[in-house]
Amino acid sequence: MEKTFAALGDPTRLAVINLLRDRPHRAGELASALHMSAPALSRHLRVLRKSGLIADDEPDSDARVRLYRLQPAAFASMRDWLTEVEAFWGGELEAFKLHAESAPPESGA
Repeated sequence: MEKTFAALGDPTRLAVINLLRDRPHRAGELASALHMSAPALSRHLRVLRKSGLIADDEPDSDARVRLYRLQPAAFASMRDWLTEVEAFWGGELEAFKLHAESAPPESGA
């Protein structure tokens, strides 16, 4: 999970994820859309691959091309974690609300 959040913490990598939400892209398309050089984008793609957020494939039609796509499993585990955190805080806030509502009112002396 640490690698996932570290990867998403960078604005460029988050922008790559947002572009890939629509469809798979070639590295050149991503670099062009983000107005950056191919070597600079390559470092970001490497981090995203190592974190498991994206994968690259070679289309059958052209072995020189790599298509980058999202890896749904990485996002599912993140969603599961967020659901657990939300459930925890939901319970904590509900307990606080019950406590606040049951506390006797303070006297205004």
